[in-house]
Amino acid sequence: MTKSSAPLEAQKHELAVHVRAGAGLVVIESRDELRAVELLRHVSFETLRPLFVWSAARGLSRADRESGIDGTFSEPLELLRHIDQRRDGGIFLLADFQPWLDDPVIARLLREISRNEQPPATTLVLTGSRIDLPEPLQAKAVQFELDPPARAELEQMVRAEARAWNDGRGKVQARIDDAALGALVDNLGGLIMKDARRLARNAIYDDGVLDDADLPGIMKAKFDLLDPGGVLGYELETERFANIAGMPNLKRWLDQRAGVFREDKAPPGLDPPKGMLLLGVQGCGKSLAARAVAGHFSVPLLHLDCGALYNRFHGESERNMRESLRSAERMAPCVLWIDELEKGMATGDNDGGTSRRMLATLLTWMAERRSRVFLVATSNDVTRLPPELLRKGRFDEIFFVDLPDAAARAEILRIHLTRRGLKPQLYDLATLAEHSRGYSGAELEHAVVAGLYTAHEEETSLTNAHILDAIRATRPLSVVMAEPIAQLREWARERTVMA
Repeated sequence: MTKSSAPLEAQKHELAVHVRAGAGLVVIESRDELRAVELLRHVSFETLRPLFVWSAARGLSRADRESGIDGTFSEPLELLRHIDQRRDGGIFLLADFQPWLDDPVIARLLREISRNEQPPATTLVLTGSRIDLPEPLQAKAVQFELDPPARAELEQMVRAEARAWNDGRGKVQARIDDAALGALVDNLGGLIMKDARRLARNAIYDDGVLDDADLPGIMKAKFDLLDPGGVLGYELETERFANIAGMPNLKRWLDQRAGVFREDKAPPGLDPPKGMLLLGVQGCGKSLAARAVAGHFSVPLLHLDCGALYNRFHGESERNMRESLRSAERMAPCVLWIDELEKGMATGDNDGGTSRRMLATLLTWMAERRSRVFLVATSNDVTRLPPELLRKGRFDEIFFVDLPDAAARAEILRIHLTRRGLKPQLYDLATLAEHSRGYSGAELEHAVVAGLYTAHEEETSLTNAHILDAIRATRPLSVVMAEPIAQLREWARERTVMA
């Protein structure tokens, strides 16, 4: 199945080339039927071929001019036989035709019509949000990816909506903050014009002002519209690196790339940052760092759980992976966080090759994507990751998140005390840090929580002794799983960058 994707003017030309070349079957998998019809009107004009549109509700009608066949051939089989008998060629857009593709007679007729054995050629165009072709048709079809409205189109639409706003008391034209307008247009990218217009109106008509306060709601509403099927999650709460102890190398690396990532186009000679892999000991802040990247870049955070993708959609995992990645591209600019990467990408022979195909899908996307999607992948077990993912060039960098040192442990304790409304200066953080050697961030947080429970039971305030007792009563993972963690740290020392 051939694929093509290009800007709008180039798309008009490219689709016209397919029609002139005698493409018998074109698939446009999109919810934007109106844009597909408009594009085909241009192609019809360029190629001098009539354009017809069919739907089960209205039958067949002429779309390139006002008059013509109208409301006839409501049955799909009757329609295809009519098209097969015509000898004048033309372009026939069949809307939402998916339900009839499983009928062997209809599938066969589609195949015979699309052969175009005699001129003039007939081009069948199937449109719909999801189209699964029978195997015999797949090799003959051109899958045409319809690009969403361009940035200039979206900006023009938002300004028009602002001019049209009226508060009913004589005030006309909503107030627009220029910076918020740019961010809004970025976040409307990937939507069809109808949905983008509705979200823009919601933001403007709420109070007659378009500003930064409108952006979080717009991003969440956009994600809901993309409907990725429950595998991809939208994280409402991101994080700030100010609330994360340690990781100076990672913070510096991201500081260097944040400005470039926020720009529509990277400076000449500089590729936009694509992503990073975070390896490390469990509980040391990999997930927290992933959330902080989105907060640092000031973009939405999308969360893809590989384990849920594989287990829930066994047999359709590759397709759901593709749809999740496509949804992430439509949400761009954004951060895509793939948690516990080894759960979905650990290739083996006991799953019918599903994990290998999922890996191939991810690697292809990583190599070919051009959208501003920054990939953050986390993994607890590097030994289960295939070598293809670890070779240089897949990620911009591979960071290792190690157990925190004494200074980082003191900072982690300070953060968790502050979050619970306590004053860190009342505690001997240096002593607590010294006695918590080998503890992860998650284990230090648990020590604070356990100390609070003890203090509550004793009806007293939390003291240093409460936290210290909780630390001494716990055996950290670095002790319980000493051998594998030691091996992991040794492996990472020469192969990764310390976060």
